[in-house]
Amino acid sequence: MYNLQTVINSEEVQSNYTIMKKAGFILLTALVAAIVSFGTVKIMVKPSQTVAINEEQIPIRFTSYNSKENIANTYADFTQAAAMATQQVVHIKVRVAAQGYSLASQSGTGSGSGVILSDDGYIVTNNHVVKDAASMEVVLPDRRTFTARVIGRDPNTDLALIKINATGLNPVKIGNSDQVEVGQWVLAIGYPFSLNTTVTAGIISAKERSIGIIGSKGDGSAPIEAFIQTDAAINPGNSGGALINTAGELIGINAAIASQTGSYAGYGFAIPINLAQKIVSDLRKFGVVKRGLLGVNFPSPSTEDQELKQRGIAPGSIKGVYITGVQENSAAAEAGLQEGDIIQSINGNAVNSSVELSERIARRNPGDQITLSYLRNGRLLSSNATLKSLPSGEATETINEIYNKLGAKFAPLNDRIKQSYSINSGMLVTAIARGGFFEKVGIQPGSIIVSVNGIQVNTPIELNKTLMSATRGTIRIACITPDGSRVLYNLSLGV
Repeated sequence: MYNLQTVINSEEVQSNYTIMKKAGFILLTALVAAIVSFGTVKIMVKPSQTVAINEEQIPIRFTSYNSKENIANTYADFTQAAAMATQQVVHIKVRVAAQGYSLASQSGTGSGSGVILSDDGYIVTNNHVVKDAASMEVVLPDRRTFTARVIGRDPNTDLALIKINATGLNPVKIGNSDQVEVGQWVLAIGYPFSLNTTVTAGIISAKERSIGIIGSKGDGSAPIEAFIQTDAAINPGNSGGALINTAGELIGINAAIASQTGSYAGYGFAIPINLAQKIVSDLRKFGVVKRGLLGVNFPSPSTEDQELKQRGIAPGSIKGVYITGVQENSAAAEAGLQEGDIIQSINGNAVNSSVELSERIARRNPGDQITLSYLRNGRLLSSNATLKSLPSGEATETINEIYNKLGAKFAPLNDRIKQSYSINSGMLVTAIARGGFFEKVGIQPGSIIVSVNGIQVNTPIELNKTLMSATRGTIRIACITPDGSRVLYNLSLGV
């Protein structure tokens, strides 16, 4: 007979044995798994590598990723630049002469902006702001008011220099417009619609823009356009104001907008400060601008592709400025340039368009020496040219030479033709010469020339006078074609 206690002890021993057996099995399994894991890690990680995680170096963010820190790092900070530059831009109030002014109201007043250049009162603005002024008043940012006088104007770049009798002013810091890049943040500062100082932000949308506005109203015989294009809002009254970079440096003088309404529509244009500096320096020293002349002709931007194709040249193959003519006894002729050469750089600075070439030359003075690199029959050549001046009162090209370039003959319009086209002025094209500009751009006999460089023409005498005044730069011809279409053609007369 079994003892109950003995049986119970025996069952306890058996139970303990089973538990120990299971525990041993689990322990063995865990040990094997650890060995396998360690071996796998050893295979995947080379002995020379150290894998370490420092929790303090890992930034922890919410998945929405909208912290103020991110916003601050994403967008440029304009506060310091705006605070500085708004103290250097002035409001110009103009009482206009009787013949009118583009910004004038019925009371005979106009408004624009200007930028302080010196502590003794020199201010740069646009020519179109002050050209018809009978009197001017400059209002400083601190609301002090001064009477201003014109030191000089340059219609060909739409720049003017004015002066107030003041001292201790805060002049703007000058930047370098050659260094601006497309996509760069900028600020436009001025007095639009006669409001107080207004700051708008945008980017550089394009460089070296020629838009055909200078000279379009007869105020420039040799227009030079190489605008900086920006999408910063510019409106009437901003003209003459500052375009600055994020460092508060002046890189352009606001001048124009592209708009169907007369107000901001997405594009504004500023004159590069590197060009403006040369212009205002001459106006301050001489009262006029003294330009160095190279003496080469080239296609205008609007007709370049067509003219190159007519010469059997693929436009995309030209890297630089294709020379269509070299003027006799000019700096270019003395330097050995020839028709068909392709100018690629000036003083080591690449030149990619005729707009850029014109602007680079316009910065120079008569007597300045420049180094030109150019292609001739596939060979890269280099030569030095000493720029010349245009003799006062002496045209470098006769009216017959200009007529030959145009390749056309003209006659006055009769009243019947004027009524049929609803125009008050114009000259009828009666014949087209082979190889001339009119043939190249497609102007046909029977077309009507309404204006030249914004000046209406009615007689051969008026046409002659207008063409003779345009011996440099670009001739802009407003035309009505025989089918009634209205177009604008550009003819480059070189630099």
